[in-house]
This record gives sequence, C-alpha cells and structure tokens, in this order.
Amino acid sequence: MNQIAIQTIYKSEDQPGRRQIQRWVDAVLAGSRKTHSCVIRIVNEQESARLNQQYRHKQGPTNILSFPVEVPNGIELDLLGDLVICAPLVKKEALEQQKLLAHHWAHMIVHGVLHLLGYDHIDENEAEQMENKEIAILKKLKISNPYAEVKTHE
Repeated sequence: MNQIAIQTIYKSEDQPGRRQIQRWVDAVLAGSRKTHSCVIRIVNEQESARLNQQYRHKQGPTNILSFPVEVPNGIELDLLGDLVICAPLVKKEALEQQKLLAHHWAHMIVHGVLHLLGYDHIDENEAEQMENKEIAILKKLKISNPYAEVKTHE
C-alpha cells in the first residue's frame, strides 16, 4: 500500500478523511510495481497564498501546490513529494462550479499526484495528456469529467 502522511493545519467538517484520500492517491498509483509515499498538507488561504507567492511568485491562494522530490542519481527513494491543498478554496470552487465537494477534492488529489509523477500542463499537448489521465482515473472512481462544462438552468 502507498503511504500518505496528512498534515491538517486547517480543519472543517466537510473535508475528506484519511481513507478517502488514500483511495484517491492509490487510484493514481494503481499499476505501479513499487509503493510510493507522499505528504499531503491541508491549509488555510493565508498559508496557501504565502507558499504560492514564495514558490510560484503568484498573488493569492491556489487550490493545490505540488512539490515533487528531486532525488539525486543513484539514490532510491519512494517519496514522491508534498501536496499542499487549500481546503477553503477547494470548497469555494466546488460551489462555484456546481460540483460535489468530495468529487472536487478527488480531482485535486489526482491532479496533484500526477504532478508529483512528472505530469504537467505547461503546453497544450502536456495539458491534454494530463487531463485525459485525470479523466480516466476519476472515471474509475465513478467521478465525472471535471473539465466538462457545467450546465446552468436559465
């Protein structure tokens, strides 16, 4: 089983529990021949904004930050890296996008773990490849395509 360490700096009643987060991480890492580990830190908007400014030079909080471990050549390490998730922002986005909160959390975890594995969305081809991978993993979790447009009733 893959190992996760969860650091809960910000806590609310509607956050997913350890088992749920473990399930999402395992869904991304399914098929891997070795076990992996990662740290997931759940934070408030202030810590997210501070880290976003410090590491990405961008203002304000962001839903998820990923910090992949850079392992020197010749060293075997199962640690993928750290994910920092801004719980209040994930909740706000879920409401704005009319998505179930648990589904949006799952998407953020899947998205973040894929970043730790080296996937990115800097250019259009990489973005398409990463999004397709996310959609396929979420489908296995019985979660609909997070990139499908939200239909509103007028």
